[in-house]
Amino acid sequence: MTLDRSIGDRILESISKAPGCRMDDLVSLFPDLTWNQVILEVNQLRLGHRLLMIADSQGSFVVSPTG
Repeated sequence: MTLDRSIGDRILESISKAPGCRMDDLVSLFPDLTWNQVILEVNQLRLGHRLLMIADSQGSFVVSPTG
């Protein structure tokens, strides 16, 4: 039996493998989700202090796990 993982769990797993992932790249990792679904979950994870989201020198947002 396969357990469905939450969107947040999938995002955290992805950024733990590639810290410093740009938002555009992160969204492209989940073709089954809309951009809005990914950004909403990233924001929830950020507010829960489970990931960091910062702007890089080129104006793109980069996400990394906390800790």
